[in-house]
Amino acid sequence: MTHTETDHQRTTVLRLILGDQLNSQHSWYADVNPDVTYLIAELKQEASYVKHHIQKVSAFFAAMAQFAKDLEQRGHRVRYLTLDDTVAYHDLPHLIASTLDSLNCGRFEYQRPDEYRLRQQLSEFSAAHHTETGRHSVEFDTEHFLLPFQEINDYFAPQKHVRMESFYRKMRRRFKVLMEHDEPVGGRWNYDAENRDALKPKDLQSIPSPLCFSNDVTDILQRIDAHEIKTIGKASSSLLWPTNRDQSLRLLEFFCEQQLHLFGRFQDAMTCNSAHQWSLYHSRLSFALNAKIISPAEVIDAALEAFYASQGVISLAQVEGFIRQILGWREYVRGMYWANMPHYAQRNVLEANRPLPNWFWTGQSKMRCMSAAVTQSLDYAYAHHIQRLMITGNFALLAGINPDEVDAWYLGIYIDAIEWVELPNTRGMALFADGGWIATKPYAASGNYVNKMSDYCKQCEYSVKHKTEDNACPLNSLYWNFIDRNYHAFKTNPRMSFPVKNWEKQSPENKQLVLTKAKRLLDNLDEL
Repeated sequence: MTHTETDHQRTTVLRLILGDQLNSQHSWYADVNPDVTYLIAELKQEASYVKHHIQKVSAFFAAMAQFAKDLEQRGHRVRYLTLDDTVAYHDLPHLIASTLDSLNCGRFEYQRPDEYRLRQQLSEFSAAHHTETGRHSVEFDTEHFLLPFQEINDYFAPQKHVRMESFYRKMRRRFKVLMEHDEPVGGRWNYDAENRDALKPKDLQSIPSPLCFSNDVTDILQRIDAHEIKTIGKASSSLLWPTNRDQSLRLLEFFCEQQLHLFGRFQDAMTCNSAHQWSLYHSRLSFALNAKIISPAEVIDAALEAFYASQGVISLAQVEGFIRQILGWREYVRGMYWANMPHYAQRNVLEANRPLPNWFWTGQSKMRCMSAAVTQSLDYAYAHHIQRLMITGNFALLAGINPDEVDAWYLGIYIDAIEWVELPNTRGMALFADGGWIATKPYAASGNYVNKMSDYCKQCEYSVKHKTEDNACPLNSLYWNFIDRNYHAFKTNPRMSFPVKNWEKQSPENKQLVLTKAKRLLDNLDEL
């Protein structure tokens, strides 16, 4: 147990800080108050509600410990509890109630959790605890997101499609980002069409070496093992991810100086022929952002400053593409999540029900694209957005994998995965399980897309040019089987008219060959 107050000292207020609430700029910390104790705790409940990547658990624990140390150095009273200290508590409410009693606190305060599950748990605890003890509980804002929580319903109607582009433009206008008066800088809102280049062999030589850190998490790994927390992925006692504010700001600076100038152009690209194939031109700031170590506002400001100072080296298309990810997409999925929970987590309009293939846990697939994306995820707890959406997500969509299993995999394996951002991306964008609340069409693709955006297919046992042959790329027949399986639902979707009409034009004989091939694959997914 690490804390600055002794057992005989008492405080008036207990404030809880969750592992994804490491915002050192929060107004809570503006003044040092000896009547306030901050509680930060490693808890088996949070490390085990899904099977997490070992680097994810160790990164959150390391960041929490460093945040507690920072608060102590600023003069705040902190009670930091490790897994050893919390082993006797069966859940978070049990821990809070016990701590309130031991410190004889009269008031409990917490920042609004970004996961529905945790907000419900804390809300129910607060109400019940007040009835039982008379203690008051107060919920505070996290002071992190750009769109205020109380305004989410002004932008997002429950169970309705909300167009991301429209939301993004409203946010650009509201926060005056890349705007000249009421019009976008450059005369266009969106440069996405210019940001879809694949990496050519000559491009591979100039990919920058990623900035990695060496955070010693040996003691954390030992605790995780001692408390038998089941994890996935490759462990590392020297964690490369940023776990404090200084490191996070250095990573932001590195991105702006070394990667932003080509971020947009190659943001969708994939390769297996570079030592830096896992990082490319991506910022890898998502863990620091989602743990609230840094804020979206300062990330946007840094990108804009770099853009304006670059004298044309960073083009408008590059900076707009990056800002759209932060100001647009990140704020958008949060809004969709809160507007539609809790029933969003049960959406499965395509009635997908197959189990996840075993190789999602090992990376041992003969499909080069899947092997590359899954292995990278297991090695680094990270894959970029196209690997998630158009490789692993696309396969799960075409194969009809149960969204519950896909959600648990994505939530567990990625270092930046917290339910508010994972669920809309997975169940909505990748799997179309919400029926179009986020995407107006399923992002389904055959092997041709993978071949266009990567060099995976050149080193694959399967042939991307074949559809029904023994060595045919599985994505090809699975794609048309997906169209056939959902034909009646897609026939009325204008954005699906092209593939539907293509399927209609094929001969009955060819259709049967494709569907027969797809059935063999679906019956043997573990063998792919």
